[in-house]
Amino acid sequence: MANIKQKVFGDMPDGRNVKIYTLTNDQGLEARIMNYGGTLVSLGAPDRDGVHADVVLGFDEFAPYLTQHPYFGSLIGRYANRIAGASFTIDGRTYGLSANDGRNHLHGGGIGFDKILWDAKPAESAEGPQLVLSHCSRAGEEGYPGSLTVRVTYTLTAQNELRLDYSASADHTTVLNLTHHSYFNLAGAGTIHDHLLRLAAERYLPVDPELIPLGEQRSVRGTPFDFTVPSSIGSRISSDEAQLQLAGGYDHCWVLTEQSGACALAAELIDPMSGRALSVFTTHPGIQVYSGNFLDGSIQGKQGRRYQRHSGLCLETQHFPDSPNQPSFPTTMLRPGETYREMTVYRFEVDQGIGEEKA
Repeated sequence: MANIKQKVFGDMPDGRNVKIYTLTNDQGLEARIMNYGGTLVSLGAPDRDGVHADVVLGFDEFAPYLTQHPYFGSLIGRYANRIAGASFTIDGRTYGLSANDGRNHLHGGGIGFDKILWDAKPAESAEGPQLVLSHCSRAGEEGYPGSLTVRVTYTLTAQNELRLDYSASADHTTVLNLTHHSYFNLAGAGTIHDHLLRLAAERYLPVDPELIPLGEQRSVRGTPFDFTVPSSIGSRISSDEAQLQLAGGYDHCWVLTEQSGACALAAELIDPMSGRALSVFTTHPGIQVYSGNFLDGSIQGKQGRRYQRHSGLCLETQHFPDSPNQPSFPTTMLRPGETYREMTVYRFEVDQGIGEEKA
């Protein structure tokens, strides 16, 4: 497999090897993915001059991934984002989940999919090199009902796309919401304040002080949440708007305009200095935009860099937070005999000129 290389990246505490797989295409895009957490460790993308930079946050070595870190590049499950009160009810029965975010449940709990060693198989496809990750989550893990069989396939295409295909099935009715949690910085360093962002969304989900959705879908018009035209992330992130003050920046789910289940455009991100541009397409109904508000310089990442606040931007395509407790939100229920299928595509381009709106 000429476009796939693999090597041992480290060892688990129990001695199992952790492997890292390098996928490349003919345009020089390179994605390095390890089977621990299904984590995208690095992603090398060219600028307008052909100079490559690693555009995702993380670590140069494996060991720091075993300590507490903010989900750098990880696959998230069983349920991405927050579930209020760490519980939900299915068919009259209430299930208690592990509470790892105050009284709430976050990103699958204490040992979510970001902390397990996935079974990994490299493969070649017509679209490009692939890494197929699979895992069986037993009934009761982190409190979830039903045994779940899940597969996530990374594909690096000739069109400079990193595509994630998710599929899963369960033997008992459960809830499921999978996502990918890379922190993007298209400049390769510094903050994302000067990055331009456009979202295909006219509404977002306001949250309470615990960052749980209030249940309403609020218009973005006339607010710092309006990215219907490209705008710099830093231009309004420090405003006194109540929702930004609650989260310390952006940490909200936007309701995507296209919710037909087709893989539609969700977001565009560009670094004007380098010309690197990222377009995100998804079948999910929402996208959580998180501006790295909890980064505080205490984490030493790649090349010894200290990750300061707003060093990266997460574009987490997903179902809405707390959907199991919000009847008005699209369902995240998965019943026996059904197959969960979602897709997200990260397309990298150069100098496509989405531009910032002129005053």
